[in-house]
Amino acid sequence: MSEKKYNWHKIAESEAAIPWQINRLAIMEIAGKTITISEFEGKIYACAHKCPHAGGVMANGFVDATGNIVCPLHRYRFKLDNGRNSSGEGYYLKTYPIETRSDGLYLGIQAGGLLNW
Repeated sequence: MSEKKYNWHKIAESEAAIPWQINRLAIMEIAGKTITISEFEGKIYACAHKCPHAGGVMANGFVDATGNIVCPLHRYRFKLDNGRNSSGEGYYLKTYPIETRSDGLYLGIQAGGLLNW
């Protein structure tokens, strides 16, 4: 299996420059995609804007105490690091890697548009 290749896009100079909502989630437009940015235990994560179940806006939900992002519509939970559904419904939430570099934060979008689970 070959290594995934990403196109990297700078999203912010620092964590403080991310437009956080009060729930520590943010919505950002990156390379024509709407992305939800989250923070848990000092690490930044990125995932799809909408829940794969019923299209709930993930940034209107919250991150629970165990590090799952929770959809505001039906409370489906997804692991921030890989998008796996942790509440048992069998869905996957698309996730994106984040890198912290000396000049800011970068989000990776997989080259070729293949799924990144």
